[in-house]
Amino acid sequence: MAIQARPFLTGKLAGFGTTIFAEMSTLAARTGAINLGQGFPDTDGPSEVLEAAVVAMRAGANQYPPGPGIPELRAAIAAHQRRFRGVELDPDGEVLVTTGATEAIAAALLAFCEPGDEVVTFEPYYDSYAACIALAGAERRTVVLRPPGYAIDPDALAAAFSPRTRLVLLNSPHNPTGKVFTREELELVAGHCRERDVLAVTDEVYEHLVFDGREHVGLATLPGMAERTLTISSAGKTFSLTGWKIGWATGPRALVSAVQTVKQFLTYASGAPFQPAIAHALSLPDAYFESFRAELQAKRDRLCAGLEAAGLEVFRPAGTYFVTVDIRPLGERDGHAFCLALPERAGVVAVPTVVFYDDKAAGRPLVRFAFCKRDEVIDEAAARLGRLRT
Repeated sequence: MAIQARPFLTGKLAGFGTTIFAEMSTLAARTGAINLGQGFPDTDGPSEVLEAAVVAMRAGANQYPPGPGIPELRAAIAAHQRRFRGVELDPDGEVLVTTGATEAIAAALLAFCEPGDEVVTFEPYYDSYAACIALAGAERRTVVLRPPGYAIDPDALAAAFSPRTRLVLLNSPHNPTGKVFTREELELVAGHCRERDVLAVTDEVYEHLVFDGREHVGLATLPGMAERTLTISSAGKTFSLTGWKIGWATGPRALVSAVQTVKQFLTYASGAPFQPAIAHALSLPDAYFESFRAELQAKRDRLCAGLEAAGLEVFRPAGTYFVTVDIRPLGERDGHAFCLALPERAGVVAVPTVVFYDDKAAGRPLVRFAFCKRDEVIDEAAARLGRLRT
């Protein structure tokens, strides 16, 4: 019997294909190149957190946990928000545990958006944003952030809004650029949200990785924003446990309830033995968070120095795991072609930033490298990249 001619992949996702992270990590595995493409550490998180998960498994925490998350973790998330952001939350109704931040973003967009709605976001954008907006049947309206400073253009921001704008999706610290939105920039965004009665969804997974004494400001902490903002974060980046996929969404009860309604039909519940372990992690002393930030800042500086020595124009990031470079000083123009050839040329894998742009011209010469790796790996990658100048 003939198979239907209609494509199996829904038209909403036509053109998305395999994520660039899977593509480049496969290339790294095939060539044996150092993988500075996908943002995962090559060391594990705190041993006491790992042990807490083992204890939980042995104690029987291996079946479905409550859909919103175990009470212990929801209380720990609320305490974290109070401790670091000065935000008061009711763990019973204003905190939802999710399968990573990616699920929280997807569930939020599916909960809040309908066909015809528009979502304002900033490009370059994390690739799941475009896919999740499409799944919700909404349309994205982007504001381009341009190097070296990636500052918001107030006129471009205003032009992105329309009567159909449903929400703003904002990522700070920002992947892939490493930008940390300033309080003044966030006030610009907040002003539009308040004046136009627009929701906000913030992706703050790198909230503890802000460098050089800068301040991470949560959009929800600005005047008039708490009641209209869903704040998303996760444990993966803060504790070097990206494979555990424990995230959360916090905010007003009505917003969290809407997201939970969707989440229950996606994964229902998330990582039972990891939840008590992350509850423990969130209670670690300030010294842990400060030492982790300082360690990543030193790795940033280490890789940036190597990239500069290789002849690339480096846009030093204010936060995150990532640094973006311009390849044009090497006589290159096409970041995607450059990244495909880089494993053979230098034995290193990076990610072409153009895949995160609608404005392809803006992103074409830019490439992203991850520095969340051991120092010896960063040094070897830098030495290999030095071959590009010979």
